[in-house]
Amino acid sequence: MAQFFYDSQIRRFLIQFAKIFSNWSVTYGNDPAGNPILVRVPIMYGDQSRQAATVIANNTPSNLPTAPMITYYISGLEYNQKWTQNPTYVDKLEVRQRHYNEDTEQYETTQGQAFSIQRLMPVPYTLRMSVDFWTTNYNQKLQLIEQLGTLFNPALEIQSTDNFIDWTSLSSVFQDGLTFSSRTIPVGTGNPIDVMTWKFYMPIWISTSSKLLKMGVVEKIIMSIFKGNALQDMQNDDMLLGTRLKVTPYGYKILLQGNMLQLLPADEPFNPPNTDLYNVTPPDTSLYWSSVLNVYGTIKPGISQIWLENPYMTTDIVGTIVPNPLDDRFLIYNIDPDTLPQNTLAPVTAVINPQVTGPNAGLPGPVPGVRYLIVEPIGAPDNSTVSWGTVVANANDIIQYTGTEWVVSFDSQASTNTQFVTNLATNIQYRYAQNIWMKSYEGWYMAGDYSIVI
Repeated sequence: MAQFFYDSQIRRFLIQFAKIFSNWSVTYGNDPAGNPILVRVPIMYGDQSRQAATVIANNTPSNLPTAPMITYYISGLEYNQKWTQNPTYVDKLEVRQRHYNEDTEQYETTQGQAFSIQRLMPVPYTLRMSVDFWTTNYNQKLQLIEQLGTLFNPALEIQSTDNFIDWTSLSSVFQDGLTFSSRTIPVGTGNPIDVMTWKFYMPIWISTSSKLLKMGVVEKIIMSIFKGNALQDMQNDDMLLGTRLKVTPYGYKILLQGNMLQLLPADEPFNPPNTDLYNVTPPDTSLYWSSVLNVYGTIKPGISQIWLENPYMTTDIVGTIVPNPLDDRFLIYNIDPDTLPQNTLAPVTAVINPQVTGPNAGLPGPVPGVRYLIVEPIGAPDNSTVSWGTVVANANDIIQYTGTEWVVSFDSQASTNTQFVTNLATNIQYRYAQNIWMKSYEGWYMAGDYSIVI
């Protein structure tokens, strides 16, 4: 079954047409002070048929129709073949909205939704209208003619709607003849109300429903990409134009430590990403996040995001940002835990140098299940130590106490896959790759390895 579609298109033209003849007045003379006595002439839809006259007379022959009064009605609707254009033409329009905040009921400076609209070619018609002026004397009739006669020279433009997407809203009203009086000669013994009929016509268009697409021709903007997953970014359907904008500004680098993001100049030298198991001293820079972020729009604390691309992870690390009220050089970065890498190894109690500390020698006594990530080798074949017993382990290994002895739980030299483990002492996650332990996601990110999502 076909879908029902009705948009009141002709009715809207009738309403706008009626407004042309609204709020006009005639005078009944002057009051004692010499001011004209004005009477507003009402307007209603209906012709001079018997049924309309009965309604006007309140369904009784003892009442005369009210005058002065204006009535209007459709006298004809014709297909306008001269105005026919390509019936298969489809007009495409891209629309970007400003974001509307429902809480404040105001439009904001950021972009809202984006749409692509396909409008089908409308069908042209000529709408013919008749307007009857019911008057009790010639003076009233002449007053109305003099007030309205100058409007249609040669036509008066009307608009059926203020929707800028509707390309059929504009039309013009043209005069099409005037019958000055409905009375005939001889008049006879009756005294009917004199009716003047004024005819008009309007070229109008009737259109069918438009096709609305949420994704426009331009689906996304990706700016300042120096390296990274450009192809994946362009295939990301969430990056809708007008919904979100993904940028890496000016080639700046960033440093992530804990939950703090610092902006660094593009030309500032520093060590390669994540070269240290421990914290690094933040560089003393003069770059402020507000001056950079304001270029791309209004940042919404707790909603706007920064995505980090880590070469050892298959997905981006995503976190929301909040300006640091104490230091504008830093952003508070709240990471979505679902985007962090999952541990592949059981957590370790601490990261230690086994040549400096040991059980009951700077460390607690051995407890079954305790695990340490060591940064220096210990032991040798056929040798034993007081602290570690007979275990032989290399730097970057993880050793574990079974309850009777220390054993190697993770052999770094035999590992061929990327491993993740959390240090329970600091709650920092580390990654083992290329024969070295590094922080899994904290550290330096080059230009192109991160993006700001407004």
